[in-house]
Amino acid sequence: MGLTTVAVHRKRPWIVAVLGILIALSAFLLAPPSTASADTTDDGQEITDFYFAGVITFDDKPVPGVVMTIEGKGFKGDTKTDADGKWRLYVPSKEKYTLTVDEDTLPKGVIVDPAQLPEGTQPIAGTTASFEVEFGLTGTKIMNLFLGEGQRVTVSFADQLFSRLVGGLNFGLLLALASMGAALIYGTTRLSNFTHGEMVTWGGLLAMVTTTFWHLPLWAGIAAAVVGGGLLGWGLDAGIWRPLRRRGLGTVQLMIVSIGLSLALRYVFQYFIGGSTYQLPGASPTPIQFGPISLSYIDMIAMGVSIVVILAVAWFLTRTRIGKATRAISDNPQLAAASGIDVDRVIRYVWILAGVLAAISGILWAYFRPGVKWDMGTQMLLLMFAAITLGGLGTAFGALIGSLIVGIAVEISTLWIPSDLKYASALVVLIVILLVRPQGLLGRKERLG
Repeated sequence: MGLTTVAVHRKRPWIVAVLGILIALSAFLLAPPSTASADTTDDGQEITDFYFAGVITFDDKPVPGVVMTIEGKGFKGDTKTDADGKWRLYVPSKEKYTLTVDEDTLPKGVIVDPAQLPEGTQPIAGTTASFEVEFGLTGTKIMNLFLGEGQRVTVSFADQLFSRLVGGLNFGLLLALASMGAALIYGTTRLSNFTHGEMVTWGGLLAMVTTTFWHLPLWAGIAAAVVGGGLLGWGLDAGIWRPLRRRGLGTVQLMIVSIGLSLALRYVFQYFIGGSTYQLPGASPTPIQFGPISLSYIDMIAMGVSIVVILAVAWFLTRTRIGKATRAISDNPQLAAASGIDVDRVIRYVWILAGVLAAISGILWAYFRPGVKWDMGTQMLLLMFAAITLGGLGTAFGALIGSLIVGIAVEISTLWIPSDLKYASALVVLIVILLVRPQGLLGRKERLG
C-alpha cells in the first residue's frame, strides 16, 4: 500500500502539467469572441488608426489572393488581396515599415513593376517585392501596385534564416524571464500558475501608465513596473496562495483557482484601459542593418538586459542561501523543511522574484510586439508552459533553455508556414522532444514503485 501511494504522488506533477496545458488550450478556445471581433478584421488584424492600403492589378485587371506582409519596429502583419485586388494592412503606429509582396502568390512570370511604383517608393536593394513605406501627413497611405513581366530577385534563404535566428534569440530571451519565474513557482509549490500571463501584462501596464498617462520619464516607468511586479507577487502569495496552502488544498484545486484569478485580472485590466493598444516611449525606432540582420537599438538593449537579468538570477540560485534553499525545496520540500528551512518564507521570496521577472518581461514584450494591451500576457502564457515543460518541470535553467528553443522555433518556422501559425510550431517542437525525452531536457527521471 505504501509503495502505491508513493507512485501516485510522484506521478501527480505530470498529471497536473498535462491538465494545465489542456485547460490552457480550453481557455483560449472558449474565450468570448465578441471583444476580438469588434477590434479585428476578418483576417485577424487588429484595427488601429493607421493603415496602408491599395489595389494590385495586372493588365488593368485586379489580382486576387496576393499575400501582402508588413514588418518593422518589432511588428509583423499580413493579409491577402480580395476578389477586387484590394488590400489593407493595419499597423500600431505612424512609423516607417517594410512592405513585401509574396511573389509566389503572383501570376507566373510577373513582378511588381518598378516603373509604376508610387512616387518616392523604391524596392529594397536586392529584392523586387519589398519596399520601405511610410505615412505622410495622415494616418493612412494608399499604395496601388501594378504588375509587369520581369525577373524576380529575392533575399537568399541563408540571409533570411540568419535574420530569423537573431529575432528568435531576442524573443526567447524575453520569454525566458517570465518562464524562469513561473518555473520557480512550480518547483517550490507545484502550482501551474495561470496568472503568470497577467503578471507579465501588469509590468507593461505600470510602465505605460507611468510614462504615457502620467508623462514621467521612462526610467520612472521601469522602476514602477519592477517594484509593482514584486509587490504583486508578494500580495498574491500573502493574500491568496499561502492561506490556501495552509488549508491543505491540493495542486489541482490551486490550479483551478489560478485560472479563475487569471480571467478576473485580465478583464479588470480591460475595464480600466479598454481594448486599445498603447505605445511606450521610444517604441518603433528606426532599425540598424548589420548585413542581413535588422535590429533597432531597443532590440539590442532588450537582449542585453535579458542576459544580465538571467545571469543575476543564476547567481542568486547558485550562490546565495535563499537561492540554495529554493533549489532544495524544489528537490524535496519535506526534507528541506525537516532540515530547518523556512519553506513559507522562501516561497514568499520566490513569488516576489517571479513578479519582478514577469514585470521586466512585460516591458520588453511591450517593445517587441510592439504595444501594451490588456491581454498581452495571455499571448505568452501557452509558450511559457511549453518552455517550462520542454526544459523540465520545476527547473529555472531548464525553462531558460526551453524558452530559447521555443523562441527560435517560432521565428524560424515563418520561413515555411504562415506567420499566423508560428506559435503552433513551438508546440510541435515540444511534442517531438517529449517523445524522445519525456522528463524534459533538464528534468530527472523518477523511479516509480
